[in-house]
Amino acid sequence: MTQTLRLTALCALLLAPLAFPLTAPAQETTAPATTAPATTAPATTAPADTAAPADAQAPAAPAADASAQPQAPQMVVKNTYGDWQLRCLQTADGSDPCEIFQLLKDDKGAPVAQASFITLPDTEKAALGATITAPLETFLPAGLGLTLDAQKPKAYPFTFCNEIGCSARVGFTADEYAAMKKGNKVTVAVVPMLAPDKTVTVTMSLKGFTDATDALKKEMAGAKSN
Repeated sequence: MTQTLRLTALCALLLAPLAFPLTAPAQETTAPATTAPATTAPATTAPADTAAPADAQAPAAPAADASAQPQAPQMVVKNTYGDWQLRCLQTADGSDPCEIFQLLKDDKGAPVAQASFITLPDTEKAALGATITAPLETFLPAGLGLTLDAQKPKAYPFTFCNEIGCSARVGFTADEYAAMKKGNKVTVAVVPMLAPDKTVTVTMSLKGFTDATDALKKEMAGAKSN
């Protein structure tokens, strides 16, 4: 059975902000406004006889060296396979970790969730790892449901939440990975926090999944050899 893994931090940082239409708007609370007492600094006037000569100028500040500023890693989409993107994080040391990524949308085309998959070391029991992120207003005790085509649903616990959403880290065995390569879709199910008696589903397409994971493995194998 699929187990939850301790995957690398790559899964967490490769997530983009979403506009989540899954649930009703969160209740807003407004803290009472507090106003600090206004303070006015006493005016000061320099004596006239201490004024600097008109031709005196302050030394110019040295120009900032843009090349000296550290640059944040950039996410680059290297290729697209069906409904999946192969994208890599360009790093200063050239390690460039990669993933395959899909933004999950509802029937109106609005982004609802996202899924990213990475390869795992041979020492791991799972063949493939995934981070699947749902909206923040998700009822966490219900977990995340995944159903491959018409198979029996499987539930996974959420691992962490951040400003993007709440994520479940999932490891897929070799048999499950093989079944996904032959499948058509995975139905992702979550329970809204404001409607815990309801289940909301969205489709994760498997179109291009096999080619995408094959390309991911080649990309990471090449990175290791460099």
